[in-house]
Amino acid sequence: MAKPAKNSFVCQSCGSVSSRWAGKCPSCGEWNTMTEEIATPVAAVPGSGLAKAARGRAVPLETLKGESEEAPRFSTGFAELDRVTGGGIVPGSALLIGGEPGIGKSTILLQLAAAVSKAGRRAIYFSGEEAVAQVRLRAERLGLSDAPVALAAETNLANILETISADRSVDLVIVDSVQTLWTDALEAAPGTVSQVRAATQSLIRYAKGRGAALLLVGHVTKDGQIAGPKVVEHMVDTVLYFEGDRGHPYRILRAVKNRFGATDEIGVFEMAGSGLREVQNPSELFLGDRDAASPGAAVFAGIEGTRPILVEIQALVAPSPLGTPRRAVVGWDANRLNMLLAVLEARCGMSFAQADVYLNVAGGLKINEPAADLAAAAALLSSFSGVALPPDRVYFGEISLSGAVRAAAHMTARLKESQKLGFVRASVPAAGEIDRASLTLEIDRIDHLKALVEAMTS
Repeated sequence: MAKPAKNSFVCQSCGSVSSRWAGKCPSCGEWNTMTEEIATPVAAVPGSGLAKAARGRAVPLETLKGESEEAPRFSTGFAELDRVTGGGIVPGSALLIGGEPGIGKSTILLQLAAAVSKAGRRAIYFSGEEAVAQVRLRAERLGLSDAPVALAAETNLANILETISADRSVDLVIVDSVQTLWTDALEAAPGTVSQVRAATQSLIRYAKGRGAALLLVGHVTKDGQIAGPKVVEHMVDTVLYFEGDRGHPYRILRAVKNRFGATDEIGVFEMAGSGLREVQNPSELFLGDRDAASPGAAVFAGIEGTRPILVEIQALVAPSPLGTPRRAVVGWDANRLNMLLAVLEARCGMSFAQADVYLNVAGGLKINEPAADLAAAAALLSSFSGVALPPDRVYFGEISLSGAVRAAAHMTARLKESQKLGFVRASVPAAGEIDRASLTLEIDRIDHLKALVEAMTS
């Protein structure tokens, strides 16, 4: 007689499995995330005490050399979304999009489904969080009521699989969201690790077998990561994050994983009354409201994926009434700011020990590349001295702990974008190759942070 299956406790944050309950997850350290899940007993093969695995077969082996065709794609109807996905959606691929509540995930997916269906393809939209009437109201507000999108409000995984299996002509399946799906095969609540994992596996297996593209919506945690087991991000082909500040109308769609294109590519949208609108030139958007006469503002020429983007970095250095001065950062790495302040004090003699320091990336954009160091340092020095920086100058370059300014990637592309937007001067690292054939900018090469300090204080 087979032993009855024992229940296990699964962390809803990292997916770690334990045989007993604990208040704190032993793997990730999160509190109150261990949830009991009833294990499903495995039926044994008749006549034996254990279930026997089927004998495998040898598979043919190939070499790395050979001809391979580019994956076929179909356009989403949005140039920005096509850019992020690498040129369009690949049939049979699985995409996962995450973002904070209210950021616009359902809006862009409804616009995507309408654009695909109007192009003559079959799109099915499953809503697990809203009723059909609510989705219709959004479609009416966006002016998409006449789009031939197939719509259903369903959370039962078996019903969803049966519906899309019966439709032989489906090209795109959208599920909003994967945390609402459930299956009778598991004795667990919707949104738990086992339910999310099982639903994702079943839907991806269908997409790969039928050649239909699958787009899943995932909730995010308070840390901004997609909720559920991390294995879900490994299972899908593309992971997209929808970012933005609710105080700004701009939204950034960022690819953090893409098996069919470049990672860290971004698409820029603007939230309007008629839905999300594409922004063809993000640099003009992020620099549109800047006050060039105000101290503490520097223009950074950055690279997001393959696209050069100019953005304003704002700094404020003010006397602190506190014993421990404040350090606040929005849109940049706080540890990077602390390192930069330490370099300015140790290598350049600039002391910020008695001052509060605030740093902000305008427009709600999040910058991850270290080449923003030089622009951040220029903004800090400008605010510290009270002298505004030249409005026609851009900055980029990585600063090391010794104070040396290191070369950045794609220097020519950054300078070409700056020149296109009317900038005439640039402060760049001393090292690194630049193609001057098509550039008319005045380029200042900086090898050490001291050179920037001397140029601004002289």
